[in-house]
Order: sequence, then C-alpha cells, then structure tokens
Amino acid sequence: MPSIDQNSAATLLPNFRNLGVMLRMLVIVTALTAVAAMLKSSNWSGFMQQWVAIAAVVQPIVILSVLLLGAANSGLHKLEYRSAVVLIVAVELAVTLLVLRFGALILETEMADAGRDAFFAVATTLALLGYFNLRNRALSPVLTEARLQALQARIRPHFLFNSINAVLSLIRAEPRRAEAALEDMADLFRVLMADNRDLAPLANEVELCRQYLALEQLRLGSRLQIDWHVDNMPGDALMPPLVLQPLLENAVYHGIEPSIEPGVVSVSIYHVRDQVHMVLRNPYRKDGSHHAGNKMALGNIRERLALHFDAEASLQARVGDKEYEVHITIPYVKADE
Repeated sequence: MPSIDQNSAATLLPNFRNLGVMLRMLVIVTALTAVAAMLKSSNWSGFMQQWVAIAAVVQPIVILSVLLLGAANSGLHKLEYRSAVVLIVAVELAVTLLVLRFGALILETEMADAGRDAFFAVATTLALLGYFNLRNRALSPVLTEARLQALQARIRPHFLFNSINAVLSLIRAEPRRAEAALEDMADLFRVLMADNRDLAPLANEVELCRQYLALEQLRLGSRLQIDWHVDNMPGDALMPPLVLQPLLENAVYHGIEPSIEPGVVSVSIYHVRDQVHMVLRNPYRKDGSHHAGNKMALGNIRERLALHFDAEASLQARVGDKEYEVHITIPYVKADE
C-alpha cells in the first residue's frame, strides 16, 4: 500500500471556477469592507453610509475579478505558482484602476485616492491568495487518506473471504467462470491498493462497481439483483475513485444479506447541465444494523468530495420505509478542463 504523504501540491492556486472559492472571495472582501467602514465611522448611521460608499467601489472590482479569474483559470494553473501570483496581482491592479477611472468619468471627479485604493487592492489580493494557500495546506488529504485506508482495511477481509469461498465453489463445476471471477478480484484489489488521491473517469468507477457486484452475485445468486440506469452517464466526468464501490458494498451487506428474499440494488447515473448525479438505492430493514456502517462510509466520502469539489459537491442520504437512498451530486468536470 502506498505511504500517506503530505500534499505535494499545497501551493497550487485555488480553482477560481469553483463555487465555494467564489463565495469565499466575495464574503471575505465584503467583511473587509465592513471593517474599513467601521474604522472610519463613529456610529451606526455613519457606518452604513461608509459601508455603502466603499462597497460601491469595491463590489464592481470584486465581481469583475471573479469573472476574469474564472475565465483565465485553466491558463493560470499552467503557470508556475509565483508567476501566476504576479500575473493575478497585475490583473487586479489593472481592474482596480479601470473601475476607479470609469467611476471618476461618470461622476466627473478626480482620482485623488487611486494610489491608496490600488495599494489596498494589491494587499487584499495577496491576502486572499495566502488564505487559499494556507487553506489548501490545512485540507491536505493526509487525515482523509488515513481514514479511507482504514476503512478499506476493514472492508477487505470481509469481502475477500466471501469472494474466495464463492470462487472455490466454482472451480470444479465452472472453471472458466471461476477464472473470470479471479481476474475481477485481481482488478478490484489492484484499485483498492492503489494511490487514490487523483480524480479518475466515472466510467472507470462504474466498471469497478460492475466487477464488484459480479463477484457478490457469485455468492448471493438470485438474491442480489442489479438495476442499472446509466444511459445518460457522462463516462468522461472526473470523480474521486472508490466513492460508489464502498456504498454498494454497504448496500449488499446491509440491504441484501440479512434477507432470504431477493432484493434489488439500483444504480442511476445521469447528468443535468453541468452536474453529475449518482443515485443508489437498496432495501432497508429497520431492525438491521444498517446505520453504523453506512455513517462511516458516508462521512468518509463527504470529506473526499469536499476536498476535491468544495461546495459544488453534495451527498444526501434518505431513509424510507423499505428503501435506503444515497444521492451524490458533483460538478461535471472533464480531464481537459
């Protein structure tokens, strides 16, 4: 198993197209304008007047900056970090002077405070970049990887022993089927033991899930029925590896195994505009030990989704009378973006 290393890309720029990054930029700058207004006023009425006056200048700069950085995101990430920072500061300085000049022309005033405003624009830009750098270091996936590997270590023996027993039962009667099952096991455990920090195509994850469920069907037979809905699946969408497989393992372990009756595990994957939706459903028993195992997997997956996609990803679990549903939403990101 690969060692757990610190994040080697801790100084990378944030993804300026990410909704969470955009919101943080707007909130932080708005908070700074509020502090500036507070320092320049002595009462509530004066504070509101100062805040409106400052925001009238700052907000157009922030909105224009967010749009420009989002448009240039791919190019900025191809540059060396320091070069990208210098370029961003230069762009912010130009945007600030442009907005100030435009405002002076409309109001027919002089740019008396342009130097001070430009200084604060540069200082704020550097502070924001420093914040995102520190945040990226703080969110280094060391802890999450450790929890993921601990979860995998718990899952592997249970699944491995069951799979071996299922293959042993086939060796004499259906040797070719047993051979195919062993190949699926090898592929599955190769992925489980790999370094899974990078995003991978959704098609790879689905193929891994098919191999896993095929192995489980060897053991459970007709008790396990799979209902795939992937006609509208964007196979090139990138996602963290081993997101669906642990959820399917929980679906089989908690939804199918406890019952002697056949059960259906449903997998629906589709995209709507710029989002990818993954919906998993399995039978649910109120008297089963369903909750503890699922909470561990769900908490781990939520952390990994947040690390990669921030506020643009979500995971929701819903318990019905006879059904358990997990709905994952991620942004539709492709390799060339």
